Amino acid sequence: MNVAKVLDAKGLACPMPVVRAKKAMDELESGQVLEVQTTDKGAKNDLPAWAKTSGHTVIDMKEENGVLTFWIQKG
Repeated sequence: MNVAKVLDAKGLACPMPVVRAKKAMDELESGQVLEVQTTDKGAKNDLPAWAKTSGHTVIDMKEENGVLTFWIQKG
């Protein structure tokens, strides 16, 4: 997977991971992939919901050692 930008949102509480993801996504071109790393458990629902309503696609998500990592393709 070709990741254009990595966003470290670990330690940030809701809604900051989504706010930071939106800001980072604004810097990308359509089709590019943003990797978001967060420790906020609410992001498991919040980031996919935000991506869907914003026209982006969650390509993959994994949880490892308390860190959620999302790969979101800009729509």
